[in-house]
Amino acid sequence: MPIADRDLGRILYVDLTRKKQWTEDRLDLFEKYLGGTGVATRLLLEELPRNADPLGPDNVIVFAIGVMTAMYPTASKTVAMFRSPLTGNLGESHAGGRSAVAMRMAGLGAVVIKGASKTPIYLSIKNGKAEFKDATALWGVRSTYTVGRVLREREPWPGTRSIMRIGRAGERLVRYAGVVTETYRHFGRLGLGAVMGAKKLKAIVIGGRRRIKLAEPKKYKEIYKELYDKAVKTPLMRKYHDLGTPANILFLNKIGAFPTRNLTSSRFEDAHRISGEHMAETRLARRVACSHCPVACIHIASIRQEYPHEKYFYTTRYVSYDYEPTYSLGSMLGIGDEEGLLRLIEEVEVQGLDAISTGVVLAWATEAYIRGLVSGRDTIVQPSWGDWETYIEMVRLIVDQPNEFYKTLALGSEEAARKYGGIDFAMAFGRNEMPGYHVGPATHLGYLIGARHSHLDNAGYSYDEKKLKENEYPPPEKVVDDLMEEEAWRQILSSLVICFFARGIYKPGIVAEALKPLGVRMSEEEILKLGWRIYSEKYRLKFELGFRIEDLRIPRRIYETLTPHGMIREEYMEEALSYFKERIAEIIGQNIPSPKPQV
Repeated sequence: MPIADRDLGRILYVDLTRKKQWTEDRLDLFEKYLGGTGVATRLLLEELPRNADPLGPDNVIVFAIGVMTAMYPTASKTVAMFRSPLTGNLGESHAGGRSAVAMRMAGLGAVVIKGASKTPIYLSIKNGKAEFKDATALWGVRSTYTVGRVLREREPWPGTRSIMRIGRAGERLVRYAGVVTETYRHFGRLGLGAVMGAKKLKAIVIGGRRRIKLAEPKKYKEIYKELYDKAVKTPLMRKYHDLGTPANILFLNKIGAFPTRNLTSSRFEDAHRISGEHMAETRLARRVACSHCPVACIHIASIRQEYPHEKYFYTTRYVSYDYEPTYSLGSMLGIGDEEGLLRLIEEVEVQGLDAISTGVVLAWATEAYIRGLVSGRDTIVQPSWGDWETYIEMVRLIVDQPNEFYKTLALGSEEAARKYGGIDFAMAFGRNEMPGYHVGPATHLGYLIGARHSHLDNAGYSYDEKKLKENEYPPPEKVVDDLMEEEAWRQILSSLVICFFARGIYKPGIVAEALKPLGVRMSEEEILKLGWRIYSEKYRLKFELGFRIEDLRIPRRIYETLTPHGMIREEYMEEALSYFKERIAEIIGQNIPSPKPQV
């Protein structure tokens, strides 16, 4: 039985160089891969030249949604895939908000963007057709917030609409620049903002109004109610609504897994001040949900600031806070002042940077300055742990790039450390700055072997947390097998495209049942096999783009800071990578070089 909504197979191709567009019917891809990550991987395999410069016109951006998008609770994310300017390899970033539902309402399953414009433009994609519009007046505008407001006024057409835009960081080609969507959500990781900046693509406005066809409407209502009830009437997702992801802070700090001051420590003495509980009690203004999600995990804090020369006269601004920005711009920089943390997060949003990479880059710069590897002439300001006002200035300097030091910082912590020293404490894995977990060996293996070098690839941090209840830690082969199995399953979730927060709800059995009313009949076994197929194809693309296991660098700092599982052993990590090399070679059928981890 084919997918009931045949419009999902429509793919819009946009050539920015020639200002051309066309659509193709590729329903076969969605019937085979379900959408999202699976479809985007196949389209990159087809469209991306393997020698493409990440910041050149040959790089390709693919936005893709899945067969469940706008149909079931939490099926609310869009997948973006491209060649990353930060790592030089496969880039994959997911964003919530309205972008996925807007794309579905536009009658599209994917958008493929090629080429580069000579002058700044933005795309207005309404009901599946793109218009190329002048963005010269928006280029250089200081704040991503302002850009969003202008585009909302310039593009007032009805229907579900999403505005995805870059900030000055993307225009200035900072390699970890992100894309802001609906103000509070992002395609954050791996530099999509810089890719759009290089293409002179300031923004994408997309949406439309249509109905989606079903194969079995009665069955659909039954499945929808079951999934909805699990999301809102059980404890599975309650913490995300109540406190959001910062609910993890006090727990991770208690067990000694909360990276602090560039991971010189795994506990932060001021964790309580930036915890989800404290923020909810003192700063929470409202909760926001992504489209077609009943959970509302997005927590918005208020910043109340007095005018300098007007007594009792204040401005009130709003900024979203999640676990990862709280870690990277909070504990990683020694900031325990919640006001300062929110102000720093706000500046990162204004400039359009990825919060994780920005915080980790600043942490490396601070330690390098303290150790005397760089001078005040390089840094211009004098960074010190906890000094949020100086870090706000450094965020602006990363974007402005007034000297060689900040031009290098804009390339990421790996490049900065290779030029100025301090490679042992440059906390990047596969050249991507680390997320906020230091729970044990699986945590860091997950960063290394995940296709995106992300904690979301295979949840190694969660694996380590669960193993705290056991007396003996598993051997490296067992850990690698378990992480790979989890990552293969997550290819299904990110193809559908389901928010990973709902992974406890969307198990293989319910996924198979939920697909039937949409016209897709796959057994649990077929679904699991598809996950492995997508995983294999993604890694095949990584190797074709130049990825080598032997080039993976393990920051020595992870061996020097205690985890809840004790100290991590070098031999353990080396054995695990060696075994991973064997497993991935079997899966993709390639002869992969033996790993020689750099420490």
